[in-house]
Amino acid sequence: MAETPNYEVVKNEERGQYEIHVDGKVAGFATYQDRGEARVLPHTVVEEEFQGKGLSKPLIKFALDDARSDGLKVIPACPAVAGYIEKNPEYRDLVA
Repeated sequence: MAETPNYEVVKNEERGQYEIHVDGKVAGFATYQDRGEARVLPHTVVEEEFQGKGLSKPLIKFALDDARSDGLKVIPACPAVAGYIEKNPEYRDLVA
């Protein structure tokens, strides 16, 4: 796997997604929808030119940490999010 490039992860509330930026470009995103006490994470995308660089992990971690800080449970509708939680048991308590 290639080395992870320098990146920044942000929450774009206007678009309802978390974004990972590399060199000023949106390299990937994870959509979210708040439903009551839970945050649904239905879709994670890393753009083709940025795939294979390990960007989905920090993107998903940021989304999960943000849900925790907002006091919300998570519904991991996206297989990538569900897989991340499976491999990182410290996030299992977030699952609604």
